[in-house]
Amino acid sequence: MKRICLLATALLSMVAVNAQNTFGHIQNQITRDQNGINQFDVKKDSVEFKGISVDLGAAFALQFQGVKSYNDQKNLAAPIANYRLNNLENNFNLPTANLTIGAQLFDGVRVNLDLYLASRHHNETWVKGGYLQIDKLDFIKKDFMSEIMKYATIKIGQMENNYGDAHFRRSDNGNAFANPFIGNNIMDAFITEMGAEVYYNRGSFVSMVGVTNSKLNQNVKEIIPGTSTAAAPDQNTTISPTILAKLGYDKQIDADLRVRISGSLFHTSNSSGNLYTSDRAGSRFYGVMSHAAYTGVSGAVADNFDPASNKDTGRFNPGYGNWATSYMINPFVKFKGIEFFGTLEFTSGGDAKGVDNTRTVNQYVGDLLYRFGKNESFYIGAKYNVVNGKLRNADAEAVTVNRFETGLGWFMTKNILAKAAYVNQSYKDFSQFTNGNPNDLFGGNFNGIMFEAVISF
Repeated sequence: MKRICLLATALLSMVAVNAQNTFGHIQNQITRDQNGINQFDVKKDSVEFKGISVDLGAAFALQFQGVKSYNDQKNLAAPIANYRLNNLENNFNLPTANLTIGAQLFDGVRVNLDLYLASRHHNETWVKGGYLQIDKLDFIKKDFMSEIMKYATIKIGQMENNYGDAHFRRSDNGNAFANPFIGNNIMDAFITEMGAEVYYNRGSFVSMVGVTNSKLNQNVKEIIPGTSTAAAPDQNTTISPTILAKLGYDKQIDADLRVRISGSLFHTSNSSGNLYTSDRAGSRFYGVMSHAAYTGVSGAVADNFDPASNKDTGRFNPGYGNWATSYMINPFVKFKGIEFFGTLEFTSGGDAKGVDNTRTVNQYVGDLLYRFGKNESFYIGAKYNVVNGKLRNADAEAVTVNRFETGLGWFMTKNILAKAAYVNQSYKDFSQFTNGNPNDLFGGNFNGIMFEAVISF
């Protein structure tokens, strides 16, 4: 943290010497306060370029968790002994924090670097990602391709890849302003890979195409596939690019009504990362459905509460192997203070690592809010989320995970938000045992209350 502060101070000092307008004069930037909520795309504005300028921002979130876990594991036969889920206390989770450092480098060109100062998976400071955003090509020649760049934007870097609209409405570690609830989607699509995205937004139509190198952690080491077996004969020998695309319509019909709908694609032929486990900040529901230490069929089984190594508690990973394709449709309607946002997600992929047989898992989400008070400073709402699909094609039944969450919120200022929520999540048709040991999710349920305080600037 000390090194980050010294770096930020040095940057500001350098800019103060060399630039006329030194701080916060940034073009085409979405604000990090209440005004940035429901902004799903890059934007163009008329901010004038007045030389190099630095941007510095941060976000902080703190949760109080009062949630309990249950399942239907009872009267387990020897040698299994002392099995139970962890008893969770009513107490505070680890506070989380983000830092953003950016700079306007040229007219229509800016850079952005995002850091996690503390997160569930990494308690220490580490880099989430960064990108270069190009809204004009005047660095090549004045007004170069200006008629196209009037509507186009190019982003290049290792960054939050733009699949779907749901990731604009989720909590990103300390940055929880855009999420009116506490939890993200059960199947939480979020990934940061090296790539480029090109946007063309004209009138009410929005579009984007992108490509990444399908690597969450960058390296040039050769890919050595695992040993082939009868069950997994065809493991990946290469990593293929990931293709991203989005097409949508977004229109403010009149002063009271806004309508938006978008469709998105994520496809990788030979995967390295995983779209549904790549949020290294971790889930908001700490320790749910985790077990205490017990004796299993082959001896001692360790407690798996650990917030870092078991970071995705409360989420669902479809666990595709070799390849994966996901489609997401997001309708959004806001009429005065009433707001609806939906997610229809249809996914498919290799049944398991080394097997290309197709398996599918689908997700359906809807949240309804009512924002009220001066400047919509208060809101109340509810969200329902269900995921359904087979863990393996050989399974007799598809499993189902569903969550109901209610939310209350108060924007004390445009930069301070207080939330309260009740959550109830259930697991259906999960097997009683996994490799002979009790499955924590068999007849599983967790429920309780959450409180969260968020600051963003």
